[in-house]
Amino acid sequence: MDEDLRRCNLCEWGCGVDRAAGELGVCLLGQPQVASRTLHPAPPSSFTIFMAGCNFRCLHCQNWEIAHWPATGKPVDGPLDASALAREALTALASPRGASIRADRLFFSGGEPTCSLPYVEEVAWHARQLDPTAKVNFDTNGFLTDDSLRRVLSWTTSVTFDLRAVDDEVHRALVGAPVAPVLRNARLMAEHPDKLWEFRVLLVPGINEDEVEGLCRYVAALGSDLPVHFLAFRPEFVLHEHLGAPTASLDRAVSVGRDCGLRNVSWSGRPDLPPGAGLITPRQATTLGRGYSAPGALLAGAYARCAGCITAPRDCGACRARLHCRVKAYTPVAGW
Repeated sequence: MDEDLRRCNLCEWGCGVDRAAGELGVCLLGQPQVASRTLHPAPPSSFTIFMAGCNFRCLHCQNWEIAHWPATGKPVDGPLDASALAREALTALASPRGASIRADRLFFSGGEPTCSLPYVEEVAWHARQLDPTAKVNFDTNGFLTDDSLRRVLSWTTSVTFDLRAVDDEVHRALVGAPVAPVLRNARLMAEHPDKLWEFRVLLVPGINEDEVEGLCRYVAALGSDLPVHFLAFRPEFVLHEHLGAPTASLDRAVSVGRDCGLRNVSWSGRPDLPPGAGLITPRQATTLGRGYSAPGALLAGAYARCAGCITAPRDCGACRARLHCRVKAYTPVAGW
């Protein structure tokens, strides 16, 4: 494991830092850390292992205390022994509780498990030493290197793969990273449809709604049977005062997907959550979102600026404040 960490190039940032010696890259993660682990009913039902740290700085992050560790200061379970964790996972899956939710696999999430890929591989290897039929899911934001994704595909059972946008400006404003590597990896993922659980698109009103058609056309061109699942955005993290995804927008996204030729498109989540007092209006976005042109990027960029981001368009890999990022250390406060 240390070999990968001594010159870390697991993701597209290519930081090249010696994490084993305490050097930090964009994810701010040294040795892999398990944030928490539990049986979890969300599809696919599983024993989910949440890895601390992330190479994105998404404004909408639902697991921000985990993803932005250690900046958040949230206690984590720690650098657990891989063999012991594998045994714990398989025992939980075989338990009455595991059977009651039909959990059938280990599920690595986060944060972003790519930042902890060598450790994830070690846990998966130990699980299969104990049970050669053990299933493993890898949940990713898609910002792996080509080599890292091929590594994952060589042993994983299934992959849940997040897509946010096809427009680079919108993607950068929302997550802080370029979209090209994600789209490249989506193409590679589409070459292994048997391993794709689904492409997931979190629908954030006013920010990536205009991306729906482009995303659907992109995936449909890769394969009309590839599953696309829209998730209803719920206000969280930097967007904690933003409007939740309306039912009408989610229904429209599914309809657009079908019109684009997708045969397996759906949505889930809790829609229609109202905005808070700190909702940024489109008019305010034109001032606060300087550096962007697309309406969705303007709005996301405005939120990022309010949270302390100093770059526009966002580029967390090149930002001079990447090791002391205000967005990564942001804590939601009502009304800003």
